[in-house]
Amino acid sequence: MKLSNNKILITGGATGIGLGLTERFIQEKNQVIICGRRKEVLQEVSNKFPAVITKVCDLSEESERTELYQWIAEHHSDLNVLVNNAGIQNWMDISDEHFYDKAKNEIQINVLAPLHLTSLFTGLKSLETVINVTSGLAFAPLTKVPVYCATKAFFHSFTISLRHLLKSKNIEIIELIPPALNTDLGGKGLHSEHPSVGDFINAIFQQLKEDKNELTFGYSEMLSKATPVEIQGMFKRMNP
Repeated sequence: MKLSNNKILITGGATGIGLGLTERFIQEKNQVIICGRRKEVLQEVSNKFPAVITKVCDLSEESERTELYQWIAEHHSDLNVLVNNAGIQNWMDISDEHFYDKAKNEIQINVLAPLHLTSLFTGLKSLETVINVTSGLAFAPLTKVPVYCATKAFFHSFTISLRHLLKSKNIEIIELIPPALNTDLGGKGLHSEHPSVGDFINAIFQQLKEDKNELTFGYSEMLSKATPVEIQGMFKRMNP
């Protein structure tokens, strides 16, 4: 992937990893479009980075995903990079009263939304690259976030297939596999002891410069390369 002179859509680009990607892609001289549910949060990014284009969109709604694509096709038909970053994480037990409703919402945003968007955006003649943000938890689940881990395992598997399926269209598929980072994913303060988003972004951009298409950092690198026996050991340590 070339690192400059792209027009890039980043879903969930106003917070966490998405915001880190937004900032870095701007620094690398790209035009960045971000979408998210909260207008006020998008406005904060726009105030800091006036060149960023924002679009309010609830990715859990199929109609809004379709409207997002139609808006891009009409106003930004030269868009060449799609970053499927938006995701949610629920800390919950299967015995929780609202487990099923929370699980459905996670599946809508973490699985159905990127599948739908990828299907739509591959219709853009200008599209050159799709970047999917998965997780180290795709390889060894943390049972406190059971559905989140399952959605990321699904998305990891789908990304491998997508790389093969879109080879004939010359669309590059890149997978970002973050470990736990110091973000508000799942709730404020839950990940405060983990590495910063900035360190992660620096590492994955170095890997992009090396033309890698599976980008890892720290613990996610170990998980992605672990043997089945090693995975079993990691699972036991993560879920005592």
